[in-house]
Amino acid sequence: MPQRNFAKALVLIFSLFSLAACSPKITDAKLNKVAPLNGDKVITLLFTNDVESAYDPIPAFWLDDIESIGGIAELTTLINDMRQKQPNVFLFDAGDIFTGSLAKETNGALAFDLMTLMDYDAMAIGNHEFEYGADVLAWQKNRAPFPVLAANIFYQGTDHPFAQAYTIVERNGVRIGVVGIMGRDAVSAIIPSFVAAVDVRDEVVAAQRAIDAIRGEVDIVVLLTHQGKTAPMQTDAESDPRLQRDIDADIALSGTLRGVDVHFAGHADAGTPEPLVHPKTGTLIMQTYGQATHLGFLQLTLDGTTGKIKSHAGKLIPVNAQQYKPNKLIAARLTEYRERFPELYNTVGYSSKYMSRRYIEESDVGNLFSDIMRAAAGTDIALLHAGSLRKDIPQGAVSRADLLDVYPFIDTVDTLQITGAQLREVLEQSLTLERGLLQISGFEISYDLSKPEFGRLVSMTRGGISIRPSDTLSVAAPSFLAEGGDLYTTFSGIQAGADFGLVSTVIIDYFAKSDTSNRVAPPAKGRQTELKRN
Repeated sequence: MPQRNFAKALVLIFSLFSLAACSPKITDAKLNKVAPLNGDKVITLLFTNDVESAYDPIPAFWLDDIESIGGIAELTTLINDMRQKQPNVFLFDAGDIFTGSLAKETNGALAFDLMTLMDYDAMAIGNHEFEYGADVLAWQKNRAPFPVLAANIFYQGTDHPFAQAYTIVERNGVRIGVVGIMGRDAVSAIIPSFVAAVDVRDEVVAAQRAIDAIRGEVDIVVLLTHQGKTAPMQTDAESDPRLQRDIDADIALSGTLRGVDVHFAGHADAGTPEPLVHPKTGTLIMQTYGQATHLGFLQLTLDGTTGKIKSHAGKLIPVNAQQYKPNKLIAARLTEYRERFPELYNTVGYSSKYMSRRYIEESDVGNLFSDIMRAAAGTDIALLHAGSLRKDIPQGAVSRADLLDVYPFIDTVDTLQITGAQLREVLEQSLTLERGLLQISGFEISYDLSKPEFGRLVSMTRGGISIRPSDTLSVAAPSFLAEGGDLYTTFSGIQAGADFGLVSTVIIDYFAKSDTSNRVAPPAKGRQTELKRN
């Protein structure tokens, strides 16, 4: 992000943390049932965001005290433990519940089924919910027994809401109003044609209208949002300062809206170790790191006389897979779904080594997949957005599920004709790192990140020959990029040519040509060179 925005965010966040420090700290030792005093009400709010079908624990190699973290069955055990120990527990999600191989095979049904078993009270719609189109999401949300919320999404050309704007959840005499919105900035992370049927409108206007409708009927208002900076897709993003996203959009929204007590956010995967307290409105803001690695915990004490929040305590609880054993019901449902699609787990090829993806650097997976697309389409070059790469490739036998989990989307390999000048424009957008570093094939670049944005590209060559502004190049790219997704608006005005099938199918077919004596190996790195300052 630009340095000025980062510095501004740090100043505000530090000031918010200093306010949050006035509230009682909560440790694992304090996660015991709290007894209300003098008619006070104690309520416990649990939340997740950006689970994205991350159903299995992953090695927590960036943490010293946890061997593996996450897992949806393990998360469920933690949630149920909280329900046993804490009073008046409510469970919410701030969007992006599915992606990946099983979600793709079931059009998202598995994610909704698991959330039903986990007994969620409400969720907001995130950009990944449109991964299979608006019609599929409309069907899935309508079969869910819990409210799926988006106050600012309407059917295109009408005032007919696409989803509920709000819901009221009541438990043991406590009434919570819940409002959901999806930010217009999150729309840029969706294949444009997949959201052509809906109109995502102004978040502030829609949210305030919903809040005003319920404020007088409830004890507190919880806002669930999916907006702001797009999360970096890298397993250890939590530990890499370069990948941390600010939550300026969430802070700004909490300072604008009237009548919000709690704001659970998603999309940036920007973990807040403790609740942030907005200095203007007093709204409590929280977000987890996503991928089901943490459970958000916020406990509120409501004054028995005034009904106002008297005190709060909150934290992010790591889903330690060694501590929280898998919930049997969730584990069984996962097994059931996996057994429905045995072909997913058949070996389709072999890799020579473990291949990683990186969000703001050239990577093994990025180089390999962009090369595969270029070869399939027979183009001069290929471009691939870093956010499309959702998992690393294991060494040895590689299954269809492995590859679909790496690239789970249903866009196609499209071709376009662009000029050297347009390519430079696209690469400068990439080098802002706002949506990660584009992965490239068929040419080389050098760049200097110390320079101002849109002036960082130093050179671009093909086979050692500079690419001139007037040159015309054929490009292979996922249809998401070809339609101008991820803010690459340069492509929006270019007519796409032929498509060569699903990106995932092209990749699977490539791996299918390998065997134990002819394994797929990542191309050598060096096509994107960062020039370091002395």
